[in-house]
Amino acid sequence: MRGLIVKEPFASWIVEGKKVWEIRKSRTKVRGRILIINKGKAIGSVELIDVLGPFTPEELAQHEDKHMVSYDFLEKYSKGKKLYAWVFQNPEKFSSPERVKVSKGAQIWVKVR
Repeated sequence: MRGLIVKEPFASWIVEGKKVWEIRKSRTKVRGRILIINKGKAIGSVELIDVLGPFTPEELAQHEDKHMVSYDFLEKYSKGKKLYAWVFQNPEKFSSPERVKVSKGAQIWVKVR
């Protein structure tokens, strides 16, 4: 299984089902159930079902209810490049976070045994 590294408060919002799009600078071919990891702990899981885009920050600003970030954040994050929405469904928040070994230098994905 794979784990996606996500900062707070976004990680919690994903596993609570409040944030259904994760905005990233690239596509991914990964599909299926993944763990959501924050600070070395898996806090829940979600199904990654699709990747939409590319989008400009202006286009994504129309969908703030799905990704829960401001236009200003999108503009700074994009640094002039196109962005992608990783689409999630069926979130599950773990009652107790599980420790996960995160390889040094990992920034997006963690392979979990």
